Amino acid sequence: MTIATKPGFSRRRFLTTTAGVALASGAAFGPSRLMAAEPIKCAGIYTVPVEQQWVSRIHKAAMIAQERGDLDYTFTENVSNTDYARVMREYAESGYTLIIGEMFAVEQEAREVAAEYPEIAFLMGSSFKPDDALPNMAVFDNYIQDASYLTGIIAGSMTETGNIGMVGGFPIPEVNRLMHAFMAGVRETRPDATFQVSFIGSWFDPPKAKETAFAMIENGADMLYAERFGVSDAAKEQGILAIGNVIDTQADYPETVVASAIWHFEPTLDKAIEEVRAGTFKAADYGVYSYMIEGGSSIAPLGTFEGKVPQEALDLVESRTAEILSGAYVTEVNDEEPKSQ
Repeated sequence: MTIATKPGFSRRRFLTTTAGVALASGAAFGPSRLMAAEPIKCAGIYTVPVEQQWVSRIHKAAMIAQERGDLDYTFTENVSNTDYARVMREYAESGYTLIIGEMFAVEQEAREVAAEYPEIAFLMGSSFKPDDALPNMAVFDNYIQDASYLTGIIAGSMTETGNIGMVGGFPIPEVNRLMHAFMAGVRETRPDATFQVSFIGSWFDPPKAKETAFAMIENGADMLYAERFGVSDAAKEQGILAIGNVIDTQADYPETVVASAIWHFEPTLDKAIEEVRAGTFKAADYGVYSYMIEGGSSIAPLGTFEGKVPQEALDLVESRTAEILSGAYVTEVNDEEPKSQ
């Protein structure tokens, strides 16, 4: 989900271009254009398989909404960046009222398509903020730093060496903020911890993630932060522990994955469904609905590690969770690229 840009592309030019297309369309995005019969026709467009951690949460929320009758949902996975705009247009031309997906690598192209169909609501994962000149596109992101911070507290209490390996996809805000929050949590219970940080340059390459994790283990890591698939496999094979991200994989790694920070996309999608139905969908940042206080994130149950995590760490997790939910504690959002330290 890296941001691919054309030569000479800048945020200013990007916003100016999309605004111009929106104005040229000559159509306003008003309530009367978005009144949808139930269920709402919804299409998902994904650049990776729906089994991939991040996308799987969007897909799951859409399936749940379909089961309760709110959506008539279909999706296309493994869409290449060069085909993304075409697939968006195909769904837009086929009568879909709500289109969801992740446009991190095709920001400009996706927004230009959205501007061509002002009567359709687009809810897209993005590193950019919403553009008021493109009122039919809202953006979202997985702000699950609260849960990541809490899993860090647990990780810090479980590592014996204090040497922790962290394997990510790309050093973009969506990943960086979770790693920083996790590291902050670790320092709560293991102030002298050190971190090995590496990015594999892919969103779905389990073999490469596994290979990178093996190198960290050889360099002394006894705890891994599994931001990508493949990391927990390395931990399992080498008999060390891991912390999961976005989804709960403990059933697959019962002796390996101690805890996981879970992303719940349901609050984000439910808000969009509500707005589409009311005819009030507009450009907005839906990232807030990933916060723990909104029900957008949580820690997975300890499962097989129940009774194995030090009580002092669990007490701190409990107190911090209460503070997060009350607003008394705010987990720092740091989007800068984390470095080994």
